[in-house]
Amino acid sequence: MLQRTIGDRSVSAIGLGGMPMSIEGRPEVDRSIATIHAALDAGVTLIDTADAYHVGADEVGHNEELIGRALREYGSGAADVLVATKGGHFRPGDGTWMRNGDPDYLKRAAKESARRLGLDAIGLYQLHRPDPQVPYADSVGAIRDLLDEGVILMGGISNADVAQIDEARDVLGGRLVSVQNQFSPAFRSSQGELEHCAELGIAFLPWSPLGGIKSAKDLADRHGAFQEVADELDTSVHQVALAWELALAPIVIPIPGASRPESIRDSAAATDLTLTIEQVARLSA
Repeated sequence: MLQRTIGDRSVSAIGLGGMPMSIEGRPEVDRSIATIHAALDAGVTLIDTADAYHVGADEVGHNEELIGRALREYGSGAADVLVATKGGHFRPGDGTWMRNGDPDYLKRAAKESARRLGLDAIGLYQLHRPDPQVPYADSVGAIRDLLDEGVILMGGISNADVAQIDEARDVLGGRLVSVQNQFSPAFRSSQGELEHCAELGIAFLPWSPLGGIKSAKDLADRHGAFQEVADELDTSVHQVALAWELALAPIVIPIPGASRPESIRDSAAATDLTLTIEQVARLSA
């Protein structure tokens, strides 16, 4: 599979987003394990998760534990997989998403994430979302401390604007390796952050790159140009969307969520799809 870079790590150009396997409407565990194994079989070496990917308040880290189990069961073939997890969100169990950017909380959360994943050190740890009640520099400072302590090997941020990207780079002393923002054919307001990351050489990880759990199935209806190109290339509209994102900059690594083996196999195949300059321009219009 096509490779791209996060920090000093080479990873597959398409990752696997684990959230659909652990939140509301999640599948049976066996199907989730099969989905993760299908991703690995297809050459995926980046898996995205977070301690907040769960439903009940008593199952924090559900997705991390699921991914840890799937990797152990896969065996030595999973040795090159980079697991990227996040902290700073929490779910009280009533369906809502809350924020906690307190540095002490983030440090505790990272250590618990490492335990659940079965790792001595987390490969990539990202601040999940800015907490308006905590100075951003203080929250990112927790990422800096975790790097210095060796709890995590690389640090990133998520749901950040350009100013926050620059602030995080400063706080981390140039060690910011990734920005994970929402970006898709339907959601392009992070274009500026994508371009800023390209200028800085920082990996940009689009979450919900196909429009999200509820909207991915409507991609063709809502964005006709993508279906037109899919017809031209005799492939799926979802592959076209991911190939378009990959074509925008060499630092882009989409992380489509999946809960079925068929879905991640289709997404992974997008790395084999080559779009013309004209097609990229048409999709970008």
